[in-house]
Amino acid sequence: MHWDDARVFLAFAREGSFSAAAKRLGVQHSTISRRIHALEKDIATPLVERSASGYVLTAAGEDLRASASRMEQELLSFEATSTGQSNVAAGELRVTAIANMASTVLMPIFARFSSAHPSINLRLDVTNDSVRLAERDADVALRQTNAPGETLIGTRLTTVASTVYGSRDYCAAVKAGRNVEKWIGVDCCDYHRDWTKEACPEADHVFSVDETSLTAAALKEGLGVGYLPCFMGDRDPALVRYREPEQKHDLGLWLLYHRDLRNTKRVTLFREHMQQEIRKTAALFEGTALKPNQH
Repeated sequence: MHWDDARVFLAFAREGSFSAAAKRLGVQHSTISRRIHALEKDIATPLVERSASGYVLTAAGEDLRASASRMEQELLSFEATSTGQSNVAAGELRVTAIANMASTVLMPIFARFSSAHPSINLRLDVTNDSVRLAERDADVALRQTNAPGETLIGTRLTTVASTVYGSRDYCAAVKAGRNVEKWIGVDCCDYHRDWTKEACPEADHVFSVDETSLTAAALKEGLGVGYLPCFMGDRDPALVRYREPEQKHDLGLWLLYHRDLRNTKRVTLFREHMQQEIRKTAALFEGTALKPNQH
């Protein structure tokens, strides 16, 4: 058996479907199906069975998954160790970050890192979903959380504050009694969803969104009030705070990576760069950048 066959099967076993595995590996759906069927033929053993709920692994498939996972970990460990022995700041660095943060306040910071280290190929992926650093979906993850994974090494960069925003005219009208308080339904993350449910338990939303850039756009149209991180809301002149930030809504901004990468030069340089840069703009993340008369 070739490692590439095991790698394809492992992606399928983890994702649970041909299409999801194809997306993970960047290939066609038909390629995954064809490779697994060929593998089953070569070893004369079924690895996958179709069930009412989708695909399931056979006993042999579960055994192969375990073996392939061990093979992968050995290869990743060797890669990390060999890379860590080099003092050369070069190669690919895969970073995953949250979309609203990566496309706004973090982009200039990423740009400065790229300019300072042109031999490092910085690849940025944006997702709000969990990322499997142990399986090297990425080298570094920037995440908002108060409970980082125990198997990961983390550096807490700063606190991310959030509060309720609305358009200037809408908030003034509500506070003056000329308009009623309406909440925009949000489904961008568990945090904003839960906070909105707490603030508006009746959930009588006439307008809902699933991404924070859409929340900001809806707020500017006067469709109601809603939660945004302060690094977004405070930087938008069309928005004002409807409430002041509360400590219970604070989240840590963590830079996370697998312990095997702790001595890798490009990871070390990126971590140090992020620590220095975030320190300069901490007030924006913490919600303390605005003066009282700017609220």
